[in-house]
Amino acid sequence: MMRLITCVGLLLILPAIALVTKKDDLPINHIQVIGSHNSYKQAINPALFNVIKSQDTAAANSLDYEHIPMPEQLDMGLRNLEIDVYADAKGGKYAHPLGFEQVKGQPPFDPNGEMNKPGFKVFHVPDFDFRSSALSFTTALQQLRKWSEANPEHSPIFITLEVKDDSIKRRGFTQPEIFTSKTFDELDAVIIANLGKEHLLNPDLVRGKYKTLEGAVLAQNWPKLSKAKGKFLFVLDAKDRKRATYIDGHPSLKGRVMFANADSGTPEAGIMIRNNPNDPQIPQLVKKGYIIRTRADADTKQARRNDRSDFEAACISGAQIITTDYYKKSTHFKSDYAISFADGKYFRENPLFKK
Repeated sequence: MMRLITCVGLLLILPAIALVTKKDDLPINHIQVIGSHNSYKQAINPALFNVIKSQDTAAANSLDYEHIPMPEQLDMGLRNLEIDVYADAKGGKYAHPLGFEQVKGQPPFDPNGEMNKPGFKVFHVPDFDFRSSALSFTTALQQLRKWSEANPEHSPIFITLEVKDDSIKRRGFTQPEIFTSKTFDELDAVIIANLGKEHLLNPDLVRGKYKTLEGAVLAQNWPKLSKAKGKFLFVLDAKDRKRATYIDGHPSLKGRVMFANADSGTPEAGIMIRNNPNDPQIPQLVKKGYIIRTRADADTKQARRNDRSDFEAACISGAQIITTDYYKKSTHFKSDYAISFADGKYFRENPLFKK
């Protein structure tokens, strides 16, 4: 009798579960997530930081933050990470930061010699802000893959990838390598090789039968969460020369791994970066079907003032991706500033689409 009651009970419950599942199975442009900015960044050594601060207090203050390892951020529920990438074709280009010459006796930053090997590197600023929880891009991707395969049902994770090659106009600083079409081809190949094609949601999959990526986006062809679980979407944070180089030869980003921060009205438009959360165009773009990434804070300023107004504006704007340096309170200065949604989570249904 107990078994019969249990079975009947399950039959009564199952329709409710199905309804909840269907209700929660939103298109991925109908969600809103919080993620981190410069997600790999570790703190500058205190002695070196004091030297930087003695030369430029504002610049030092803007660098005065750090993050827990990226897999731990994902464990907390963050669903956006930002990674800065430098090309290093021969290896060793960034292995001996100038900061070590200026301040002797600092603990090593690369005990395993990763910086000596050829391949893309991950850190913030050459020579001074170089400590990272994943010094090579390969290491970062392998960390993400390991976490994903241990959590295969996870909701999609957006990765903002900033490729850095701007020249540094100060004597003695390491000059980055320029990203060319070949460099971008290699970057795509590294992502596929280390993260796995099965873990990627790329522009081709979103475009589907549509002539252009933008056409698919405007037709609301984003996959639902059930189809995007276990997946990563990469967004190239670049404009002008670098963006054009990445798109060249790949109309509508055919064959590319990353979305391209392309402007509306172009065939490659799909995911855009709008750093100002008060930008009045954000809600319009979101309602049309684009995915927008914005910021809740920058350069430690909002955290030092305990000012949540930009975060609140970002939430209201409907931007699907909101980045912060403070999903946890700062350990570098006293402030109660920390970012999460009302329930303490970092993922929710997008308020712009709620009925």
